[in-house]
Amino acid sequence: MKILVTGCAGFIGSQLTARLIKEKHSVIGIDNFDPFYDRKIKEGNLTPLKKSEGFEFHEFNLEDEHKLRRIFDTHRFDVIVHLAAKAGVRPSLKDPLAYVDANVKATVNILNEMQKSGNTKMVFASSSSIYGKSKEIPFKESTTFDKSISVYATSKQSCELYNQMFFNLYNLSIINLRFFTVYGPGQRPDLAIHKFLKANLKGDTINVFGDGSMARDYTFVEDTVSGIKGAIERISTSSRPVYETYNLGNSTPISLKQLLSTIEKVTGKKNVIKNLPIPLGDVPITFADIENSKKYLGYNPQTKLEDGLKVMNEWIKSIY
Repeated sequence: MKILVTGCAGFIGSQLTARLIKEKHSVIGIDNFDPFYDRKIKEGNLTPLKKSEGFEFHEFNLEDEHKLRRIFDTHRFDVIVHLAAKAGVRPSLKDPLAYVDANVKATVNILNEMQKSGNTKMVFASSSSIYGKSKEIPFKESTTFDKSISVYATSKQSCELYNQMFFNLYNLSIINLRFFTVYGPGQRPDLAIHKFLKANLKGDTINVFGDGSMARDYTFVEDTVSGIKGAIERISTSSRPVYETYNLGNSTPISLKQLLSTIEKVTGKKNVIKNLPIPLGDVPITFADIENSKKYLGYNPQTKLEDGLKVMNEWIKSIY
């Protein structure tokens, strides 16, 4: 297939792109090198991809409708995988309009070009953040959008609503995938596990928000990529327009205390801990119900936290 991957230089996007190329698909990649973290990290992700004949890269912002239109005028895609987004829960509270542009406007631009060009199938990267402070545990895809506590989460909710509208109006096929705290080699440097393993390695202080009881449904990146591939397979083989939403988590919430204890076990070193108040925007727990993902996407996360941390710790040591 010919597949468009937005955010192809990012943590998940680069690993998905590598998998697709390995399986002989043709990938057109777009990334804007958002300055949220060091550009060199994304350039490092791209280096091996650019050596592949089955990969073509374009650098621009998806808000730029003219550049996006040229891509759709030039290529006919079997599936679009829209991973690009401005990330970060806490930063979104400080600069909300930037998240509206990079997440909502960019997604509507893609939907609009899909509708005009006849490219009808998209897999969209949503987030577990949209569940907010929902007390329905584990989180089910049918949960309503009324517990959001961050601009980032609301931007993803907005994108899902636009996706549904374009399905309703134009019969575009769309699968929303709600990712749950993805980790592994290549993880962004601003995320908790990356920061914790780096601090443990260097003997630096780890800032722990709250009493350590906050829990996350940590999901190893290879499992997430397998879930995306399941969605690509489902949407590409469907004979009718589909609009579906799936959780891609591990369905095993781990508290901060458990995470830090497991890090010590994996590294053989004690953490240096400093407790701080819980910041605005942080949710108390994420916990994915993945029954639908298993049934319809063939999703079956295999990686236990300790095993995933061992792999990631080796990568952390290699870069620090």
